Amino acid sequence: MSDAPVFSGFIEEFGLWTHEQQEAAKKIAAMAENGELKTFRVSVPDAQSKLRSKTLLPGAFKSALRDGVEFTSAYFSFDSAEGVAFNPFSKEGGLGMDEMHGFSNAILVPDPLTFRVLPWAPTVGWVLCDIYLRDGRPVPFDGRYQLKSAISRLKNLGFKLVTGLEVEFYVTRVTDQNLGEQNMGGLGVPPAPPSVEALWRGFSYMSEDQQDKISEITDTLAENCLALGLPLRTMEDEMGPGQLEFTFDVQDPLEAADSMVLFRSMVKQTMARMGLHATFMAKPIFSSFVASGWHLHQSLSAPGVPNAFVAAPNSEEVLSPTGLSYVAGLLEHAVEASVFTNPTINGYRRRKPNSLAPDRSTWGYDNRAAMVRVQGRPRHMSGHIENRIGEPTANPYLYIASQILSGCDGLERKLHPGPMESNPYEATHRPKLPTNLMEATEALDKSEFFRSAMGDGFINWLVTMKKSEINRFLAAEPNWEQKPDVVTQWEHHEYFTRY
Repeated sequence: MSDAPVFSGFIEEFGLWTHEQQEAAKKIAAMAENGELKTFRVSVPDAQSKLRSKTLLPGAFKSALRDGVEFTSAYFSFDSAEGVAFNPFSKEGGLGMDEMHGFSNAILVPDPLTFRVLPWAPTVGWVLCDIYLRDGRPVPFDGRYQLKSAISRLKNLGFKLVTGLEVEFYVTRVTDQNLGEQNMGGLGVPPAPPSVEALWRGFSYMSEDQQDKISEITDTLAENCLALGLPLRTMEDEMGPGQLEFTFDVQDPLEAADSMVLFRSMVKQTMARMGLHATFMAKPIFSSFVASGWHLHQSLSAPGVPNAFVAAPNSEEVLSPTGLSYVAGLLEHAVEASVFTNPTINGYRRRKPNSLAPDRSTWGYDNRAAMVRVQGRPRHMSGHIENRIGEPTANPYLYIASQILSGCDGLERKLHPGPMESNPYEATHRPKLPTNLMEATEALDKSEFFRSAMGDGFINWLVTMKKSEINRFLAAEPNWEQKPDVVTQWEHHEYFTRY
């Protein structure tokens, strides 16, 4: 007789859950048994952090809590518009891995700690998944895996990241879904987005009267955030017509990234049910719409030290040596991290002087022109930094991972950021950030730092994905440089609905 161990399923065989996850799974399984929920969505973020999912019936979901779910690896070959960036039938599937040849299946493993009941669909359970190869290894292209690896590197230095989300987006009213044959694209070509109109006039930044006019929308979104357990703090009417900003309380980095993908998905789904269209596209095509950003608030904690960024009482610095080195790492690697923080052609519409978005790798105290803005009173427990570089479409796992890895490098090398800039837009001694996705992709491709930190295979995959997106843009808009500030029809088709 064989002495080989007998396992109850894939998850147990490869030890993929902690004790906490095992206990949470038992409670979820009970919900699948008692008929409380009719269906379960198992979801995984793709390269763009858009959620791909399967809907399971209760019996299949219980099985998924033992063996995971067979799921096509095809989405690792899709760029931002379902364009096939890798030939799956070439040697090694074009991804450098025999295991992913021919659009083969991988295994989705639910993370029971992310389980929710969707408040707008109360008979539907929802859970985020990690994705594994059949031999129990994580798929290296999975953003959640990359973030977990970065968190481990920071933990080895004795720190944890504390991060808060601040994200802007637009809500519009749909006037025509544009679903006629003349508006439908072919495979890999985005169909025409819906025709929309502004929900309100805009240009009444943080007006209380305006906040009251839009309360039906903000109240709906707030109720869903709270029902999902998302740590919503504030909501406000931003400058553009239909532009909103939501901020969230601090979380650990994996929770924050999970919250971001769930928040974006919730906003789009609940707004669609109200006949509206929400978009996280940075700069929609409409001339009156100002650009949206995603600012990432950060500090570090350590055992017995809730905020390692706080300077000593007698210090003249605004941050502790730990905080200064972390900031220096962000500044050092900002150029090569641009694909992580600003992954679309459209996101670079924000990067111009005097726009409240950074155009250089700078830092300053409470200065909204700087890339890294130090906030809170010096030597006060509220002290932290806000990186203002990101766009709302960014993959949160890769955005946050890039921050952690850059900060780790600053800590490990004990870097110093140099003096703060009083006028960041005139800081010609600081590196200029990429002005388009082409420059950003080239910088990442040449990055020895991120290749070492994240692996050549991962960087090659992401660069190829971005080049596919870029090549389609250049083919459609060969003269785009003649009007570099004009949002193109290609961007409108590519991003307005997708994000």
